[in-house]
Amino acid sequence: MRDIKLYTEHLAVGYNGRVLIGDIALSLRQGQIMTLIGPNGAGKSTILKSVIRQLSPLGGAVYLNGRDMAFMSEGEAARRLSVLMTGQIRPELMTCFDVAAAGRYPYTGRLGILSREDREKVSECLELVHAAGLAEQDFTRISDGQRQRVLLARALCQEPEVLVLDEPTSFLDIRHKLELLAILKDMVRRRQLAVLMSLHELDLAQKVSDWAVCVRGDRIDRQGPPEEIFAPEYITDLYGVARGSYSALFGSLELERPPGAPEVFVIGGGGAGIPVYRRLQRQGVPFAAGVLPENDMDFPVAAALAAQVVTEAPFQSIGEAALRRAEAVMGTCRRVLCPLDRFGPMNEKNRLLRELARQAGKLA
Repeated sequence: MRDIKLYTEHLAVGYNGRVLIGDIALSLRQGQIMTLIGPNGAGKSTILKSVIRQLSPLGGAVYLNGRDMAFMSEGEAARRLSVLMTGQIRPELMTCFDVAAAGRYPYTGRLGILSREDREKVSECLELVHAAGLAEQDFTRISDGQRQRVLLARALCQEPEVLVLDEPTSFLDIRHKLELLAILKDMVRRRQLAVLMSLHELDLAQKVSDWAVCVRGDRIDRQGPPEEIFAPEYITDLYGVARGSYSALFGSLELERPPGAPEVFVIGGGGAGIPVYRRLQRQGVPFAAGVLPENDMDFPVAAALAAQVVTEAPFQSIGEAALRRAEAVMGTCRRVLCPLDRFGPMNEKNRLLRELARQAGKLA
């Protein structure tokens, strides 16, 4: 139990005395990232706010380092747990150093006077999040991504054992999302922080999390390692996806396939077909794809978007039977696309398929 930094027992959360989610049991270990996922309004932020005492729990308890947080002073809790919540703060006339330095308040006393050691700690934390060059800049004049790094530095200045973050990648572009999560993962590894956070981006949650907790809206529906949680059927059900699909392999969403019988046949494989499938989907053109071994990287996207997919067994060379099935489907299509530029022993039959399309005058 010594490596368990935060856990809950029969925690109940909600508003105005009304329980929304009850009997919440979380157990966060040192050096672990635990991520809450689930649809908007499911209760992820409510759980986090109850854990950090921004909301009063309606039942049960939250334990930090084995102690019930209800009996910890604000200063004692702040020396062990720090928070980065969603929200665009706009402090007036404060430099980035000043904002980060606010994280030292559990150690500076009521007057908030920074010692030399405190200033060194602030500079060190800014350096850790790659924001040392921002120290003297006005916090209101930097980008959203830079602000999130400075706020993370502020949280680290508390020297916490547990870090709680609510949608830390909100408002960030792709570059800054990846930078922030890379810094966070590095801190977890180097400092053995325990991190509890919520994320909307399933692809990022799947890649960064050690443990995923699925919030259904009235309960914790399931929790476990991402390898067990991010299954297409389960994620589709959790989020109530009625149109389109989710790919666990790529951690990505696909729009729904165009309706109707296939008009175009795509000879793909090895990733070459994926941009073609998505282009046809955007254009509303129903298509068929093949011949694809079921372990080919094209297969999950083709299965999601194509009206029909001609397949071969995994790790097998494309056989004569698959070639004939593909030829039959291709015969019903008015046009054939082949983004492949190389063929080998495993997909030699696709080269023959392309030649048949060329002879039939269908190859575009």
